[in-house]
Amino acid sequence: MTQFNPGREVVVAGVGLHPFGRFPEKDLATLAMEAVLPALQDAGVGWKDIPVAYFGHVYYHGMSVGETALANLGLTGIPIINVENACSSGSTAFWQAYWGIATGIYDMALAFGAEKVPRGPVTVTPEESPERYIGGDHMMAGYALRMRRYMEETGAPATAFAQAAVKARQNASLNPYAHRKQEYSLEEVLQSRLIADPLTLYQCCPTSEGAAAAVLCAADSLDRYGINKERTVRIAAAVLTSGSYNGKGSDHSAFSPYRTEPGAVKAYEMSGLGPEDVDLVQVHDAATIGELQQLEALGLVPPGEAWKATAEGRTALTGDLPTNTDGGLLAMGHPFGATGIRMIHETVTQLRHEAGPRQVKNAKVGLAQCSGAGDVTTVHILTK
Repeated sequence: MTQFNPGREVVVAGVGLHPFGRFPEKDLATLAMEAVLPALQDAGVGWKDIPVAYFGHVYYHGMSVGETALANLGLTGIPIINVENACSSGSTAFWQAYWGIATGIYDMALAFGAEKVPRGPVTVTPEESPERYIGGDHMMAGYALRMRRYMEETGAPATAFAQAAVKARQNASLNPYAHRKQEYSLEEVLQSRLIADPLTLYQCCPTSEGAAAAVLCAADSLDRYGINKERTVRIAAAVLTSGSYNGKGSDHSAFSPYRTEPGAVKAYEMSGLGPEDVDLVQVHDAATIGELQQLEALGLVPPGEAWKATAEGRTALTGDLPTNTDGGLLAMGHPFGATGIRMIHETVTQLRHEAGPRQVKNAKVGLAQCSGAGDVTTVHILTK
């Protein structure tokens, strides 16, 4: 049973996003500031109003990076917490900010994340780990194994996975913040360079640089800060889970796809909503198979049928289950510390009906799921 008992309603008052891509002329602090300042402006509050900040990042850019970034706004003596939780670092920072307010410690909080991910394959184990030498640390190899098994278990054709990449690029072509905006056909996706059989290049997310930020506030404090209630978005659920003992050791939640299920169950219970209430969803799609398996783990489609939903166009902007409406990791890119909050940014934008040409019609409930190495999973449900 869920043991969470929020004492207060918490809302997202403002969001900000630096475009994802490659920005060699900018350091990490500059990227962060270009997301934090728009978030403060969007919320209608000043830096002096922020009593606590949580910063998500993974790669080493010096100690106390959050303090270094926010020093550009002026030192105010507030607690600044640096959060490293793999690909879920940003969403974990957001989760911490939520609970800091919900439990009554703070009335407002800033959650932000930024990253400059090195080029090339991503590694998650220590340099001396044997997995580095036997191929067990290659993320896309793990996804490829899961994809091959899924194909064998469900009969899913390669074209169904490619369709997820085609849809991602279509959405990203409507999003000025996306890293990869060029559209591709099914054939082009399938014929792109092989990365780990059966995954091809265009079915894998690019490593990227970028930043995202969100200002959270207690609903009972909005008047005190002069925040426009009409533009706030309620946080109906904020859940963070890790793996449970299974006798085989822990691994990446992407390779054990249904690790998301416990987090989803808690989120639905906490929000009082169910999968049938979700109008749009953001999921961790570092590879095309990731999107399909997370949709099933969240209970949004029955086990083994996400490939059919994708092939039938149900996950497109005009479908009944719009998924990764901004392009997701596959097209936005994946600056680890920023990705989870980027999902919140897109969800808030959609629920405010401010997404322009990629707007989902009548969107009122959005879900954002993010996975990280070490069986980390976050699930947030937002409502308007």
